[in-house]
Amino acid sequence: MSTRTWELLVVAAVLIVSTIVYLGKVGGWIGGVSFSPAVSIIVIILIFLSLVWILVRTLRGSLVDRRIVFLFVGLAVVLPFFMSITQKIKISPEVQQLYDALEALPPGSKVLVSFDYDPPSAPELQPMAESFLRYCLRSDLKVIIIGLWPQGPQQADLALQIALEDPEIQSKSPQYGVDYVNLGFQAGNEFVIQRMGANIESMFPRDYFGAAYRDLPLVRNVKNFSNIDYSFNLSAGYPGTQEWVQVAVDRYGLRLGGGNTAVQAPMMYPYLNAGQLVGLLGGMNGAAEFELLTGVTGKGTKFMLSQSFAHMIVIAFVIIGNAAFFASGRRKPLEQGK
Repeated sequence: MSTRTWELLVVAAVLIVSTIVYLGKVGGWIGGVSFSPAVSIIVIILIFLSLVWILVRTLRGSLVDRRIVFLFVGLAVVLPFFMSITQKIKISPEVQQLYDALEALPPGSKVLVSFDYDPPSAPELQPMAESFLRYCLRSDLKVIIIGLWPQGPQQADLALQIALEDPEIQSKSPQYGVDYVNLGFQAGNEFVIQRMGANIESMFPRDYFGAAYRDLPLVRNVKNFSNIDYSFNLSAGYPGTQEWVQVAVDRYGLRLGGGNTAVQAPMMYPYLNAGQLVGLLGGMNGAAEFELLTGVTGKGTKFMLSQSFAHMIVIAFVIIGNAAFFASGRRKPLEQGK
């Protein structure tokens, strides 16, 4: 067997083991395994020394194989799930504003949550959804869920399952149709929002499970947006927060908060500054900030540590790559001079 074949097998084995460990840690299969703070710091120091060693080798003309880069990035994503260290998170004004808006709602207030994203955007938006629903159910807020994306109601159902596992929520024994309801998906983009402004039942005559709208106590007397106390939109694109602002906020005066991917969030700040958005969670960082405010550590906080580690590894290899470029540039004139 050739050396290259062995290398590929080793890399494949590392990736498979890393994936299994990652899924096991996130899924709770090996949730009890974690490094102590001292061991976590030692691991970080070893990774740092390895990067320094790679930099020295690069300056001496020995370039690192790209598979090593992939390996380091993989370790940066996986290892933080086993570390007991925490990352300092600073609360931004827009996240604080969204939290304050929820805090001001009295128990029994009706909150409309629109899930406008699909599984590819779930790593960023699902932690927001889980922590938001958990907060609402803990605070005795009534949750009405819809989706303008076909996979939205499924993502909502997954988030509800996580939220309902909270012991504090279980002690309240929330009932479907009374404390929360999933009305499912409706096609039509912003035209659905416009029609909901006049009559929500006309767009969602039945819920996600087929029950009639009028048979659900929670929404029986909810005719339109005037009966909604606050709304939260989880968006990964079109239709999303922009359409909700343009239709529901501007035309019907709905109070709206946004939860957006990191790519989309910068486009929402004009609406936030104009007062059309009452709070904004941007990307994984926004999810982690909201978890910090609610006092419940979730996936957002855990994923942020992995994301930060991965960013540092990428930056380190960018520096190493530039060092290799300039080092090769210095050697070339010397070779030509000979």
